Amino acid sequence: MSTPTSDTYELHQGVGSIDEVRESLRLRGYITDRDLATSLFLSLRLGKPLLLEGEAGVGKTEVAKTMAALLQTDLIRLQCYEGLDVNHAVYEWNYAKQMLEIRLLEAEGLNRDYALKEIFGPEFLIKRPLLQAVEYTSEREGARPVLLIDEIDRADEEFEAFLLELLSDFQITVPEIGTIKAARPPVVIITSNRTRELHDALKRRCLYHWIDYPSVEKEEEIIGARLPNAPAGLARQISRFMHEIRQMDLYKTPGVAETLDWAAALMALDQDAVHADATNATLGAFLKHQEDVSRVRGKVAAGLVAAVMGGR
Repeated sequence: MSTPTSDTYELHQGVGSIDEVRESLRLRGYITDRDLATSLFLSLRLGKPLLLEGEAGVGKTEVAKTMAALLQTDLIRLQCYEGLDVNHAVYEWNYAKQMLEIRLLEAEGLNRDYALKEIFGPEFLIKRPLLQAVEYTSEREGARPVLLIDEIDRADEEFEAFLLELLSDFQITVPEIGTIKAARPPVVIITSNRTRELHDALKRRCLYHWIDYPSVEKEEEIIGARLPNAPAGLARQISRFMHEIRQMDLYKTPGVAETLDWAAALMALDQDAVHADATNATLGAFLKHQEDVSRVRGKVAAGLVAAVMGGR
């Protein structure tokens, strides 16, 4: 490996190589391939944000949670939605506390102009996730949190544009206080379900990785890692069943999260194998639209179970 440059960052124990990243994630219940482990390693090594795209439920958010556990640091999460603005993402002033302080200062005989100057200080600032992430390194002697910007595609393009400066400089200006700059950039993971295309300018600032639905073998391993009490045969049959159902034209294709929910449901019913009756009774664990449930229930479910059991 080449000698680190000034643009690289020292790595935490357990992430000193791509194989270490992959194994450390596996030990924490997250099963990944070498490609994603490589992207995570480079994101840590180069200090660049990592943009994860993929269908809902394939484990994008879980990557950030697991990395925070691996790095033994805090996870700061910004959940994006339509209409998200600076007040909810960066900071806002605690107006109720400010008004109370003004009244107290005036009661002490101080004039209103002086009172107004006194109320614009850090103690009256409500710090939202982005400001928390920027300030984190300064307050903890260089420690780096994991900043998760979740489902960025749900936010407006205006907010996406706001992120460009933050991801370039990792600094935020509060007019009444000044500019706050991160001592070291946080570990940034951005997720998108690709409900809309993101701007090229945002992508240029990030490393990129697409997380696809897992193979049958990988999903079986995921079930074993997340539900260690699951019978091996049941895990194998569930993964094969889910692989088959994802080939269907459904309103919403189930992801890995739904696979785990279904496996847990069958285990709660004391099932050690996939059977038609139990499958029909638990379709709601992995199908979330009535149209999909109606299409699969009955003969289709029985046929899929027969195919799975035939392969055992």
